[in-house]
Amino acid sequence: MTSSSPHPTPRRHPTTPGITPLLAVTCAVAVGNLYFPQALVPLIATGLHMPPDAAATVVTATQLGYTAGIVLLVPLGDRLPNRPLLVALLGLTGLALLTAGCAPALPVLVAASAAVGLTTVAAQVVGPLAAGLTAPDRQGAVIGVLLSGSTAGMLLARTFSGTLGSWLGWRAPYLVAATAALLLAAVLAVAVPTTIPTSRRPYPALLLEPLRLLRTEPELRRSSLYQATVFAGFSAVWTTLALLLTGPAYRLGTPAVGLLALVGAATVCCTPYAGRLVDRHGPDPVNLVCLLGALASAAVLLPGAAGGPLGLAALVLGTLLLDVAMQCGMVASQARVYAVRPEALGRLKTAYMTCAYLGGSAGSWLGVRIWVLAGWWGVCTLLALLATLALARHLLATRTTARATTLSR
Repeated sequence: MTSSSPHPTPRRHPTTPGITPLLAVTCAVAVGNLYFPQALVPLIATGLHMPPDAAATVVTATQLGYTAGIVLLVPLGDRLPNRPLLVALLGLTGLALLTAGCAPALPVLVAASAAVGLTTVAAQVVGPLAAGLTAPDRQGAVIGVLLSGSTAGMLLARTFSGTLGSWLGWRAPYLVAATAALLLAAVLAVAVPTTIPTSRRPYPALLLEPLRLLRTEPELRRSSLYQATVFAGFSAVWTTLALLLTGPAYRLGTPAVGLLALVGAATVCCTPYAGRLVDRHGPDPVNLVCLLGALASAAVLLPGAAGGPLGLAALVLGTLLLDVAMQCGMVASQARVYAVRPEALGRLKTAYMTCAYLGGSAGSWLGVRIWVLAGWWGVCTLLALLATLALARHLLATRTTARATTLSR
């Protein structure tokens, strides 16, 4: 296999027994590092004697570092053997977490947090690795299990850090997370099978490749559009939900938002099932159901503006439906993306996730502004419009495919 070959032979190795659950745990640990600092902002502010808005820069630095890591490091999954890459990423994450936990002042903590975000992209490397180790007819199921791990890490991280931080101080969650990352790196160094890189392109070419793939691969573009639009609506809802719950309609405290977020734990069970459906029926039918679910969630969420028990029930059911639709839709979209170019999984994942996070960031920004102008009904309308845009694109794609199939007969 050489770099001159346009489609090198994709890596295929027998899957080591138990490797998928281990990779799911890796996803949980890596993704959890993004979210556990959010619950520590008040404790950091008190511990370092600063206002909460200054302490919140820790969270911003982590998120910015993560975006940079997706762009700069995930494409290396196609250029380097995955085992040493994963071990190096988790080892660097552990050292960065250790530095953050021992930081004497905010500037050191912010710098260490940016390093945590930059290196905790192991979950984005694990996905292409698992896809390369799995037969095509089982990739959906494996993607679903990995997304369950990511979801569990996202949901449990805030509870873990908030509880541990209230007992032992804000530094303790960082030190525990550092220990977990370093121990996991040691385990993966032994457990992950050896893989052969699928590309010999120089690093600058790898960085440009996701843009070229977006330009040349229509299936990647439409999968990225689905995720960017639905994630934008998801982010708009969850960003403004705290404003709704703490406002005059409900007058609840911020812990209520965290409790409501635990409703999303149902997605841990749903994504493996969605993956099996993708393997059985293909990604398009699953995407259709999920896009309809996202659209329906906007209608279910709308009565939440009224407040009271019925309004709260609408918020619970609506956020649950939206969470399941987004996560299961991601399973289908990623399965479609991985089928585009099996020898370029890391670069495909970079393109896909960059579009998704850009959509999520835009959704958060737009959601707050629409909340100010039109309140909760405006946010629900935004979600409905975004889901309709993705649904229209999906129906157009499936209609085109059906027509092409008919003509070929």
